[in-house]
Amino acid sequence: MYVVLLRFSANKAQASEHMAAHQDWIRRGMDDGAFLLVGSIRPGQGGAILATGPTPDELQARVAEDPFVAHNVVTAEVIEIDPNLTDPRLSFLAN
Repeated sequence: MYVVLLRFSANKAQASEHMAAHQDWIRRGMDDGAFLLVGSIRPGQGGAILATGPTPDELQARVAEDPFVAHNVVTAEVIEIDPNLTDPRLSFLAN
């Protein structure tokens, strides 16, 4: 599983210009089952995604397709996590 941090970057002022396309990208990730959770990094620092399923290369390619990433509205950091112990509600993550 992965945590993707999308931190605002040089073109943060262009966020509203690319917001609709960014939201479509998020919806595709949710619909495809790649994204489990999407939220904001507070206070106003960007966004975070909990992802699962794809290989690291597939996830990097998906992240590169985010209009916010492509237009340098955010920079992306992908952190890979190998779950060892989970709360029973998240048992599907520990394979």
